[in-house]
Order: sequence, then C-alpha cells, then structure tokens
Amino acid sequence: METLLVTLAAVAVAGFVLFKAIHIIPQATAGVVERLGRYHRTLSPGLNLVLPFVDRLKRTVDLREQVVSFPPQPVVTSDNLVVSVDTVVHLRVVDAKAATYEVSDFLTGVEQLTVTTLRNVIGDMELERVLTSRDEINTELRVALDGAGSWGIKVGRVRLKAIQPSAEIQESMERQIRADRDRKAALLAADGQKQAAILSAEGLKQAAVLKARGEAEAVVLRAQADAEAKAVRAKGEADAIGMVFRAIHDGKPDQRLLAYQYLRTLPEIAKGDANKVWIVPSEMAKAVENLGGLFSTKEKTAEETG
Repeated sequence: METLLVTLAAVAVAGFVLFKAIHIIPQATAGVVERLGRYHRTLSPGLNLVLPFVDRLKRTVDLREQVVSFPPQPVVTSDNLVVSVDTVVHLRVVDAKAATYEVSDFLTGVEQLTVTTLRNVIGDMELERVLTSRDEINTELRVALDGAGSWGIKVGRVRLKAIQPSAEIQESMERQIRADRDRKAALLAADGQKQAAILSAEGLKQAAVLKARGEAEAVVLRAQADAEAKAVRAKGEADAIGMVFRAIHDGKPDQRLLAYQYLRTLPEIAKGDANKVWIVPSEMAKAVENLGGLFSTKEKTAEETG
C-alpha cells in the first residue's frame, strides 16, 4: 500500500514537473522566459521545454500588427487656436525582449510620444495649413515614432483620423467659406453678364455687317440688272433702227419721205424721261417745208386725175 502511494506521488510530481516544463506558444506570439529572475531566451511559436522552477515564462507578446486609436488630444496651433486631433497608429512588435524590458508599457509610451510629436509639429503651423497638410503631419509623426524602435516597436503608418477645431472657430470658418462662396458666385455672375454682353454686341455687329453687305450686294445686283436691261433695250433699239434703215435704204426713199419719217420720230424722242425741255431743231422747218411740198404735189396730181 505504501509502495502504491509512493508511486502515485512520484507520478504526480513527475506530471507536475512535466507540466511546468512544457510551454505551447501560439502562432504570431513570442514568449519571454526568465531564469532565476534574469532574461534567458524568447520562445518561438510551437512546443517549447523549459527548466521547471528555474525558468519562468514572464509574458507572451503579440507579434501581429496592432491598430491603436488614441483619444483626442488638444493641440495649439501657431496662431493660438486650439484643435482636437484624433490619431490612429499601426504598429508591430519586432523584438519581444525590448518590448518587455525597455519600456513598462509600450502602448502608453507610443501614445505619449505621439502626443508630444503632434504638439511640436502642429505648434509650428497655422490652422489653415494644419487642415490641409495631413500627409505632411502623418509623415513627420511616423519619422518621430521610428524612435520607438529601441522599445522593439516598428511603426508602419500614422493617420490623423480627425482634426476638430472648436465650435467658435468652426462657425468663423463657415462664415468665411460662405463669404468666399458668395464672392465667387458674384464674380461668376458678373463674368457671365460680361460675356453675354460681349456676345450680344458681337452678334449685333455681325448682323449689321451682314445686313450692310447684303444691301450692298443687292444694290450691285440691281445696278447690274439695270445695266443689262438697258444694254438689251439699247441693242433692241439699235437693231430696230438698223432694220428701219435697211428697209428705207432698200426702198430708195426720196427727200420728202425722209422728212415724213423724221416728223414721226420726233414725238418718240420727246417721250424720254430726261427730255424735260424739248428744243425744235432747225431742220424741222425744212422738213415741214418738204412735207408741205409733198402734200401739194399729191393734191395737184389728184385734181389732174379728177
């Protein structure tokens, strides 16, 4: 019976010792082991054996990237305006020993380093530049937080989640934005009216030019038409005169017949629009005399015949 109890006790002690000697470390985690109170080694993921009662697993450190959002921090700009800044830091532990022994709490250390850097960076900027220079601030923050490398921390990215001015500043900025928007709208309206006036004037000018050009062309065309009509009429009259002349010439007229035809032509000459004053030519008397002789001859001939 005593042997059984001793055996059971020995098995229990061996099991307890084995339990204390075996440590299973999860993936993406590192275990920091101390031997007699001093750092001994870092356990990798998987099954690890340590000396019971001599080695002690102080802590396990998460090696995955952590996204840490810090509470808003009041920061004063160079123009003495207070803004509240929210930051998000992406960090990862690359040295479990340094993260354990170089700083008591690396997350608190990163937060305080972030706040200090924010106050230094934003303190040299005016509010307007702060609101438009997020990338510049992010870059300076990341460079400054690289100093946390001595803590076994690697900072990947730093982002400003929000930059929130006070209510009074926001109201002032909104009034300024509205004033700028109204001014731009007035400038655009004035420019639109100016362009419309210019286009209207150009349109009237082109219309007047086209109208004048059309009237000039119409005058030219009418003049050409009148000239052509006159030329056609003159040619017709010339042809008619030529025909009459040839007919008279072919008929071998005497002086009295020519005088008669001359008297018949005189009324036609008087019908012209330009003939305001009609002057009887000296030849007319001679023509009348010849015509009178013609009629006298005809009467004598008729009497003799009768």
